[in-house]
Amino acid sequence: MTITESAAPARMASGAQLRAGRLAGWFPWVLLGASLAALFAVFAILGTATGDGINVAGWLVSAALVYLALITVISTIVEGSRKAVDRLVTGVVTSAFLIAMVPLVSVAWTVIANGVARFDATFFSSSMRNVVGEGGGIVHAVWGTVLITLAAAIISIPIGLLTSIYLVEYGRGRLAQAITFLVDVMTGIPSIVAGLFAYALFALFFGPGIRMGIMGAVALAVLMIPVVVRSSEEMLRLVPNELREASYALGVPKWLTIVKVVLPTAIAGITTGVMLSISRVIGETAPLLITAGFTDSLNYNLFDGRMQTLPVFVYTQYANQGIPPEAYWDRAWAAALTLILIVMLLNLVARIVAKVFAPKTGR
Repeated sequence: MTITESAAPARMASGAQLRAGRLAGWFPWVLLGASLAALFAVFAILGTATGDGINVAGWLVSAALVYLALITVISTIVEGSRKAVDRLVTGVVTSAFLIAMVPLVSVAWTVIANGVARFDATFFSSSMRNVVGEGGGIVHAVWGTVLITLAAAIISIPIGLLTSIYLVEYGRGRLAQAITFLVDVMTGIPSIVAGLFAYALFALFFGPGIRMGIMGAVALAVLMIPVVVRSSEEMLRLVPNELREASYALGVPKWLTIVKVVLPTAIAGITTGVMLSISRVIGETAPLLITAGFTDSLNYNLFDGRMQTLPVFVYTQYANQGIPPEAYWDRAWAAALTLILIVMLLNLVARIVAKVFAPKTGR
């Protein structure tokens, strides 16, 4: 008998041992259902005794803990410690994901349930000019949000992208280190500070008390620039150096290599970073209250007069309630839902742009 033949039975025995003792695929689900049912009965009895009803959060958390303990013990007995640890970690990660989804689903459901009541043609075709009580709309706030955010993007995206290109492709020494440090500092700047900066800058030229849409765009651009720089820098660093070297070997200058090779390769990640920066600022309220102010009329001119935005509209409707207060609450919730839908639409556009302009891998 050769060494190979003698080792074959040992390998077969080892493989059989690894495959031995497995829980059926349906068993974890049955155990989870039994844990939920048993803990539901316990909390129902406790709720009836105290008169407070069933504590849903306590029931779900307790059932999850009982399930994790039971599946770990049973899996250890039947499958061994390695598989038991795997099931425990899988359960913990799944539970953490579900817990993280709770506030997201709760906020989305609350906004939709309260905001859908005012989703009508009047709400999106009229402003709050000369409106007291019921009625009115948000057309002036929608246009203000779109124009101010667009102006902020026009200011911040070129600056942020060019800065990231310099840091990745050209930056060396103390200047690059100083720029990186300043970008890190700007990332943590509170939004109200950006608003005060924009207000102080324009007050030097136009005097105190000035309010314009372009001031709000500058304040938002201050918040967007560090996010664009950081996200674009990381995406550019992910581009393989082999692509750059291949371009240089063909005699292509560095600037053209960046334009034709590096940027198209990283366009999907850069687009995602830009959308993150827009989502970061489109819901800001404090800097826009200081810079753009608020108005009940429609204003298309960024350089003349106050402009209303959706976050400020939500704040003013909730803070300055009139009679009946329900009308102000409905307008605030509907404006919040509109803002969420705008962010979702922008993210959809970003996905489409990234898919269209991403480099093609096929031949």
